[in-house]
Amino acid sequence: MNSRVAFVTGGTGGIGTAICKKLADMGHRVATNYRNEEKAKAWQAQMKADGYDIALVKGDVTSPDEAQAMVAEVEKAIGPVEILVNNAGITRDGTFHKMTAQQWNDVINTNLNSVFNVTRPVIEGMRERKWGRIIQISSINGLKGQYGQANYAAAKAGMHGFTISLARENAKLGITVNTVSPGYVATDMVMAVPEEVRAKIAADIPTGRLGKPEEIAYAVGFLVDDQAAWITGSNLDINGGHHMGW
Repeated sequence: MNSRVAFVTGGTGGIGTAICKKLADMGHRVATNYRNEEKAKAWQAQMKADGYDIALVKGDVTSPDEAQAMVAEVEKAIGPVEILVNNAGITRDGTFHKMTAQQWNDVINTNLNSVFNVTRPVIEGMRERKWGRIIQISSINGLKGQYGQANYAAAKAGMHGFTISLARENAKLGITVNTVSPGYVATDMVMAVPEEVRAKIAADIPTGRLGKPEEIAYAVGFLVDDQAAWITGSNLDINGGHHMGW
């Protein structure tokens, strides 16, 4: 496979880090964004210590202007974006009858509106070059729902609606658009949950364990490969059998 330029939003988190490493291992030039410079520089230093040279650009994915500026900075530094992984996401949990507009809007803006904000500046270049890979990192909870996460589930379900529409619009131009929906993965955020709660979650998963960030990254690597050119508009569930459907 040719070496290409990949931009991963939210790449400094657990799943994002694994995706950045996987794409770099495949020979791609990789960039991600950050908001907190101190944390980002520490992350970049650790990545370099691990043998990964990942470009960093500052910017907030919830802002269309900042997203456009981020893409421009990436393209100036390492070349036109050919692979985009929309991975940025947050939670602001609460039952809906107590949820504030701020909780709702924060999650929709970061998890769903960001997909428009970052994809819009790269899609025209992909169409001109007649090659592209766009992947949304959604969630099992966008498929099955989750108590206290009406905002999060709505945003994650919306990501796949975006995927299947964009896939149709660009299928004849060498651009594939797909969704990956992880189940419960052993990231720092999940591992911070009390052990007894994690044990209950794992007991409900047929494989009997949480997922690994590297297992999500493997799916991204599979979908960006040249040999995955006939896979578009799909949703790849990776959840240990926790939610099954077709």
